[in-house]
Amino acid sequence: MSKPSKNQSPYRSPAGGWGALKSSAKHLILSSDAAKGVKALLKANQPGGFDCPGCAWGDSAGAGKVDFCENGVKAIAWEATSKRVEQNFFNQYSISELQQWNDHSLESSGRLTEPMLYDGSSDHYQPISWQQAFELIANNLQRLDSPDQALLYTSGRASNEAAYLYQLFGRVFGTNNFPDCSNMCHEASGVGMTSGIGTGKGTVTMEDFDLADAIFVFGQNPGTNHPRMLATLRKASKRGAQVVAINNLKEQGLQKFADPQSPKEMILFSSTNISQHYFTPRLGGDMAILRGMAKSLLEKAEHDDSVLDHQFIAEHCHGFNEYRNAINTSSWDKIVQQSGLSFDEIEQMTNIYINSDKVIFTWAMGITQHRHSVATVRELLNVLLLRGNIGKSGAGACPVRGHSNVQGNRTVGIDEQPSAELLAALKTRYSFTPPHNPGLNTVDSIHAMLAGNAKVFIGLGGNFAAATPDTERTYQALQQCDLTVQISTKLNRSHLITGKCALILPCLGRTEIDNQSSGPQSITVEDTMSMVHSSIGQNQPASQQLKSEVAVIAGIASATLGEQVVDWQKLTSDYGLIRNEISAVLPDFKDYNSRIQADRGFYLQNPAAQRQWNTKQQKAVFSAAMLPQQLAHEMVKAQYSKSILTLQTLRSHDQYNTSIYGMNDRYRGVYGERRVLFANSDDMAKQGLQDGDTVEITTEANDGIERRVSNFKVVSYQIPSGCVAGYYPETNPLVPLESVADDCGTPTYKSIPITLAKIG
Repeated sequence: MSKPSKNQSPYRSPAGGWGALKSSAKHLILSSDAAKGVKALLKANQPGGFDCPGCAWGDSAGAGKVDFCENGVKAIAWEATSKRVEQNFFNQYSISELQQWNDHSLESSGRLTEPMLYDGSSDHYQPISWQQAFELIANNLQRLDSPDQALLYTSGRASNEAAYLYQLFGRVFGTNNFPDCSNMCHEASGVGMTSGIGTGKGTVTMEDFDLADAIFVFGQNPGTNHPRMLATLRKASKRGAQVVAINNLKEQGLQKFADPQSPKEMILFSSTNISQHYFTPRLGGDMAILRGMAKSLLEKAEHDDSVLDHQFIAEHCHGFNEYRNAINTSSWDKIVQQSGLSFDEIEQMTNIYINSDKVIFTWAMGITQHRHSVATVRELLNVLLLRGNIGKSGAGACPVRGHSNVQGNRTVGIDEQPSAELLAALKTRYSFTPPHNPGLNTVDSIHAMLAGNAKVFIGLGGNFAAATPDTERTYQALQQCDLTVQISTKLNRSHLITGKCALILPCLGRTEIDNQSSGPQSITVEDTMSMVHSSIGQNQPASQQLKSEVAVIAGIASATLGEQVVDWQKLTSDYGLIRNEISAVLPDFKDYNSRIQADRGFYLQNPAAQRQWNTKQQKAVFSAAMLPQQLAHEMVKAQYSKSILTLQTLRSHDQYNTSIYGMNDRYRGVYGERRVLFANSDDMAKQGLQDGDTVEITTEANDGIERRVSNFKVVSYQIPSGCVAGYYPETNPLVPLESVADDCGTPTYKSIPITLAKIG
């Protein structure tokens, strides 16, 4: 193997530990207000404090006074920075100049402080009053030919209160166009689980991880994306639970972890082995692994009645015979070929599963961002159902959500395909007729903008231009709008890819005190375990001109619709009134205001966890889907005699979603750069590439559109042959807008067929 380049150095320490503490300290110092950041951290994820604006991992019932991770530190320091983007900043830098900055430089400029307008007459943003901004939005919305020409995008950062008000505004206005970040990440989980077990949420609680005999971790990298999960896995591993990692990249956080909150591990420089077993399938091969496990289970069941939970299947399941036929039709040759694992490896996984009475399957976007993602989620459920591992303590399905309140947003109504029950409840509560036609998801929204069928885009948080696929076409789509509005805390790419007119509306962050006319307000969020927590900001706002997300939405709604249907301003004065509205519309939130007073919030009951199946059959439903005909790594580009490589997009360790906190990826040994392509050393040798060589990456698609990015440095990494990986948003230009998951429309960020060409 060639020597690492000067910007690549293998990381040999465990995840967490002193490396995490050093990184945390660095980011606090770089925020230019370390004392403010440290003060805020002590209130993170605590009763009476604020919920971390990072990931959605749950809080342990016995959590102590310190309950944050390295990435939580980065998110809090990023928000608590003393740097400011004020009027003189926009006077100094034109939009054209700022478009040349990288994403890290944009966000590290500091907090936005006042509403800004770009009107197309100059190349600069100019200040605008809040009232003028609201009137401008109202005028643009009111002159649309149809309410469905408006797009109301939501990031997972928004609180339950803001998200509820946002969906209420949109439906009173007359549209179900609520594209959101769920469309791009866990939509396959919601669709697959709802079809299979009648709920789109995970069935486990934090307490179940303390009881599980085995935890299978599919397609996720906790060390970077939700580091607090490592403490949960560490605890399970130390008490003897089997932790099985299934991930195509060898990630440090799934191997060894030193808990920064464990004095013993820190003093002794020791660590805990997280995964006793680590399997590296090819990209997209997880469904084949699961089908192989199911096939092995059925074969063993012919000689041992205890392998399957026959009573559970008979009492609680539908479609078992059809599923058994699908398993019998799936050949071992096909299973091994698609999975990239050997028969013996799949047998090893099956034996762990059989010998464990209580089993949890967790997964993230390594599962959900393929064309056959919904079928894969259904197969995860299938294998759990075979041994009754849903609806019992210590077992179940756990899709690990990303952003802190992405699950809560969906619970309170951010959904382009709302349920009939929600619409009926809104009609009863507010005496208006909500729209019933399905709205547009994220990808459909981009198509609508490109076609001129959507003219106003409002983004409640997030960074739409950077998060979405097919970057050039997404830019074209946004630029064709009459108005684009971004409700944000910090400068990002979406402020620079504008419609003919554009607004930046700066809002409070999660860590900041939210004062309304009735006094300081709390907001609520829902974590990945369906726990609803209260969150109360601790820091003074970055600017006196900032408004809360709730106040911004109410201001837009009041200017556009008036107060006849909903008294928007009254609801803004006291968020407890919004929670009363949620209680009246959504039965699961009965007595919302009183229940949220509990130290760790309250649990939203999951019917499937009680073995109550809200499906058409009133039972859990086996899926008999067949394996995909062909995955990208099975293709050959005959005309050039080159093998197709399969690209997945991913985050660096100094990144959360589209926020780039720094230019390093410590656990993967990359420093000071992001245009990196991780590749198998044998694949590199076949193409005459060495570590540090520069390549051009081209997407192989049959739509006549050229998608290409250049100047990516190849880095040898432990990844299966035929697979490569690169950071987003830098690789998003390679993801075709039309390449989406069957049945749910999620872009296939983890399975893009590409070829490489060496530069120079």
